[in-house]
Amino acid sequence: MSSRQQILNLIDSHFSESFLSKPFIPGQSKIPVSGRVFDQDDIKFLVDASLDFWLTTGRYAKEFEKIFSDFLGIRFANLVNSGSSANLVAISSLTSPKLGNKRLKPGDEVITVAAGFPTTLNPIIQNNLVPIFIDVLPQTYNADPNEIEKAVTKKTKAIFLAHTLGNPFQVSQIRAIADKYNLWLIEDCCDALGSKYDNQMVGTFGDISTFSFYPAHHITMGEGGCVCTDDSRLSKIIISFRDWGRDCWCQPGDNDTCGKRFNWEFDNLPHGYDHKYVYSHIGYNLKVTDMQAAIGVSQMRKISDFIKKRQENFTHLKKGLSGLQDYFHLPEQTFNSEPSWFGFPIALSQNSNFTRREIQVFLSQKKIDTRLLFGGNLAQQPAYRDVLFKPRRDLPITNFIMEKVFWLGVYPGITFEMIDYIIESIETFIYSKTK
Repeated sequence: MSSRQQILNLIDSHFSESFLSKPFIPGQSKIPVSGRVFDQDDIKFLVDASLDFWLTTGRYAKEFEKIFSDFLGIRFANLVNSGSSANLVAISSLTSPKLGNKRLKPGDEVITVAAGFPTTLNPIIQNNLVPIFIDVLPQTYNADPNEIEKAVTKKTKAIFLAHTLGNPFQVSQIRAIADKYNLWLIEDCCDALGSKYDNQMVGTFGDISTFSFYPAHHITMGEGGCVCTDDSRLSKIIISFRDWGRDCWCQPGDNDTCGKRFNWEFDNLPHGYDHKYVYSHIGYNLKVTDMQAAIGVSQMRKISDFIKKRQENFTHLKKGLSGLQDYFHLPEQTFNSEPSWFGFPIALSQNSNFTRREIQVFLSQKKIDTRLLFGGNLAQQPAYRDVLFKPRRDLPITNFIMEKVFWLGVYPGITFEMIDYIIESIETFIYSKTK
């Protein structure tokens, strides 16, 4: 038996010794909203990659990109080092001169929402584009397609939206708007891996889509993300922005993928200048390591089970809270969709005689974790105090989210026993406020 195999065999006993699941004790065991779900196979893949000591993108990254693109049903999946980087690369790629008249230029408008996570908004600002905020729909918390069309102007060049907490936005309507006005559509799927709209995976409707593999998300690499597209030209541009801005698209360690490494012609460069050192964009180094990719390969073997468990947990929690609809607005999935839920959003109703903070503090004391719907209204966050947003209409639902909405976890590490305790605890809180 090889030394490598001996090392891998030891992982089974290490996993049993180090990661045995502990019994759930109500009121003592913490119930997080999200977290990594892993087994000994994930560790074996990680260790196997480390034993190669190939420290950058390598064989596992290539394997993951193939597995991931096949899972989605899309041609190109390009790994990056985080979901935030995926969004940065997605928007930056659309500024490429290689796109001619369709490239995004400073001052162009991008329609998005303020009720989201900063990493959807930030790349718009970082590329000197103008974010145009539109409001969202209650109970799905996704962009209102009617508001999108009203927001389109001659300066509008793109729509950049996330599928909120795994609940798909109204893809058919929004895709139609993008096509009608010749706009780019970027899908932020960082919270929505495995969600479907009209029986088709999200991430396959936009010109570009993005994913995150942070420990909180549907699969994890620790850190990691992916930028996907069906367009071969966009894929090469995405790779360029990810890999220092170089014109060459060879994988690390490869040479002459294009077949004419020393025969290219570029203005102001000597004839045949080595293509590996030609730079067509002002890019970044946002590659993933092969050790991260190896974990992703292993995690993708469990993705169907992860999605199923998220859906089951969501259904169990919603059923258990259905008797409290006088106090809460419970979430609704988008019509014609099948969400792979990231979380369970709850809105306080007008009948509630308590604040969001009160119930969050109560649940925290019960060891039940909660989260807000990210930035609420990002335009009100301190980071954007000096950003001159274009004047826009009021965002009543967005502001409602900032005041009244929080969410609970449904990730695969949560059991029905934990969910029943969450339901019981919320019922106890409501009783204490109504007796």
